[in-house]
Amino acid sequence: FILGKLFGFDTSYGAYMVETFTARLCYRLCVCPTVEIRGEENLPADDGSSPAPVYIANHASQVDLAVVYALGRRFRWIAKDSVRYLPGVGLTMTIGEHVFIKRTGKNKKSVSNLYQQSNKAIQSGLPMFFFPQGTRRMGVRLPFKDGAYRVAMENESKLIPISIHIPLSCWNNWYPFNLLWGGSIENVVLTIHKPIQAKKDSDKEELKKQTYDSIFSVLPLIGEEIVDQKKTK
Repeated sequence: FILGKLFGFDTSYGAYMVETFTARLCYRLCVCPTVEIRGEENLPADDGSSPAPVYIANHASQVDLAVVYALGRRFRWIAKDSVRYLPGVGLTMTIGEHVFIKRTGKNKKSVSNLYQQSNKAIQSGLPMFFFPQGTRRMGVRLPFKDGAYRVAMENESKLIPISIHIPLSCWNNWYPFNLLWGGSIENVVLTIHKPIQAKKDSDKEELKKQTYDSIFSVLPLIGEEIVDQKKTK
C-alpha cells in the first residue's frame, strides 16, 4: 500500500489480486475443488467501459463471498462497517476501496456515501456487486432491497443476475478429507443469466421481480422455502 502511494501504481488492483487468491484458496481447501460456471456467455467483458454493470446474486452463506471470485471479474463490494476492523480482511478491503456502510443507528450519511461511492465506481468502469437480500439466511428466500436497483437505474447500467448454488452436501461431506477414500464431491455452481438493462425511468419493482425470478429459477428449494411454497398452494 505504502509503495503504491509512493510510486503511483494501482494499490486497489493489488488488493483485488490478494482477494482473488485468498478466495480461491479458501473454497478449494474447504468447499470444493472447482466452481462450475454456467451461462458464461452472459458475463460482460472486463474492459473498463462505462457505465460498468451491477452484479446481483442470492446470499445464503459466507461461502458466497469466496466463490464469486471464480468469475474472474473485478468488482467492489458493499460491506458492513464492522468488517473494516477484521484483521487482514479489513485492511485488504480498505485498500481495495470497497464501500462500507453502517447498518444500524443514525446511518443516513453512510447510506448517502454508499450511493456516491457506487456511482463513482460504475462511472469509472468498475462494477459493483450486491447481495440485494441484504443479509444471509440459508433456507429462506428473503426479498430484494432497493439499493442495487437505485444504483443501476441512476447509472443506466446493466443488471447481471447470478445464481449461487452451494449443494447441501458441501456442508457435511468431510471435504477435502473424503478425497482420501474416494468420496463423492458436488461442485458449487454459478449461473450467469442474461443481462437486464436498467434505465433512469425503469420500473424498480419490475426490475426486482425480473432479477429475483431469474436467480431463483435454477435454485432448488430447501428448508423453510419448501414450507413456504406449500403454504402458497
